[in-house]
Amino acid sequence: MEDEVERRQIQQILELDNEELQIEEVESLLESSDDDRHASGVVSPDDFTFNTQLTSLHSYLGEVDDTRHRSAFWDGGAVLNLPLFYFEGVVLFPEATLPLRVIEPNFVAAVNRAMTQADAPYTMGVVRVYRDSNDGPLRLAKVGTTAEIRQYRPVEDGSINVVTRGQQRFCLRRCWIDAEGAPFGEIQIIEEDIPFRTPRDAYAKLVPLNNRRGQQILSLNALSHGGRNDENDSEANSEESFENELTQTERRIHQSAIGACYDSDRMDESTSSADYNKLSESDSQSGSPCGTDSTFLGSSPSGHEKQVRNTDLGIGTKSMARKVAEPRSHLSSTLSRAFAPIWVYRMYDSFCLAQKAADMWKQIVGTPSMDGFVKKPDLLSFYIASKIPVSDPTRQELLEIDGVSYRLRQEIELLERLDRVRCKICKTVIARRSDMLVMSTDGPMGAYVNSYGYVHEVMTFRKAKGLATRGRPHKEYSWFPGYAWTIINCASCDVQMGWLFTATNEKLKPKSFWGIRSCQVKDETR
Repeated sequence: MEDEVERRQIQQILELDNEELQIEEVESLLESSDDDRHASGVVSPDDFTFNTQLTSLHSYLGEVDDTRHRSAFWDGGAVLNLPLFYFEGVVLFPEATLPLRVIEPNFVAAVNRAMTQADAPYTMGVVRVYRDSNDGPLRLAKVGTTAEIRQYRPVEDGSINVVTRGQQRFCLRRCWIDAEGAPFGEIQIIEEDIPFRTPRDAYAKLVPLNNRRGQQILSLNALSHGGRNDENDSEANSEESFENELTQTERRIHQSAIGACYDSDRMDESTSSADYNKLSESDSQSGSPCGTDSTFLGSSPSGHEKQVRNTDLGIGTKSMARKVAEPRSHLSSTLSRAFAPIWVYRMYDSFCLAQKAADMWKQIVGTPSMDGFVKKPDLLSFYIASKIPVSDPTRQELLEIDGVSYRLRQEIELLERLDRVRCKICKTVIARRSDMLVMSTDGPMGAYVNSYGYVHEVMTFRKAKGLATRGRPHKEYSWFPGYAWTIINCASCDVQMGWLFTATNEKLKPKSFWGIRSCQVKDETR
């Protein structure tokens, strides 16, 4: 079935290539003011006829053979020796596609070693290289991603065309050049955390805050009738049950906060009834733990939110624990120990964060459905990180974040603040986030390789400004079947920013779009 689909897609490509094509003048496109978008910023289906599946095939590489090999995942902490590929301006994430045209002899040797090695067949490591300054030495990033060779074809001139897919993050421990000239590295697989939910089942067993005063009265009655031991036993069992529902990290935070709360009790023995009512009202208004409205974290007082963000995991310091746990009294030992309101848990619930990030991404990019990703927050965090239109240093920072919830929170913040895309050299505004255009099933940003073997990560935009074309359109080796490419430079500093793609078939829509190199942009936030 898959072979039949691929044959149909290749046939479409051939039909596009064989038609008599009329390339429109680039100048008229630059001056065009028509807008194919609705008010929401998403391209209308009537104004979009390009088959985005064709782009993800990377048909410009020619015929490549499926290796039909899927390597197993390694356990976290595993140490491996792998052939290394390193690129300037490229950050590979798990599940992302990386096409390669391997020309240099040392990297050809690396691919051949990867295809034949016994302990990790068809696998190599990919890391980003960078310079601290324009004339500084190249440095290797400390965190990279393993890449599995999915498609492979040697070429007559001695080069190799390869399509790989990111698998697992790793830490680069050391690197060297082997006897055949192939770059190698000793890597250690990073153990990924498991996405966790707010422990709502455990939380539901706890006494609601608005019943605390009633429980205090019951506790007093129990004490007056000699029921203290039974009460303590019941509370101890409840506390143990609650902690058993928590992850190791949540349990550590919980115990830290409880200890801080006891210190607070000794400092403040009483609390007014007005304080109880205020906290109860605040907690009751926080709503569902997975709310996806614009207030997401807005159910908490701004002071709480600020203090939470300024601590390691948002809570755990004495001052913060007292803020969250107040009001408490000398009877606190007889109450359920829900040390934080639900909005605090919600800040670190991977699934709630995934829902918010997916909704924002869909609104910006117009992706039809993100439901599958919402059920897998770890994959969603890598997907957004690999497609978000930010500079490669920022994307490297996202790759290096340990923890699904932390990566998602950073991405949400970037999506909230990201507005303009600027030239890295002269800071000229060249595009806006609202003008992103999806021209591939891989999303609005992807990796492509040119005929000289240089890999470019390109973000696609419907509109751009401050750019000037250089030369004439070319149809050969186009990454987008049916479109010709023209080199574009920044009009202010003349650095190459990417390419203008123009339709060579009048039936294709959009008529043109812009491909901007991620390594040439500077992040601009509101």
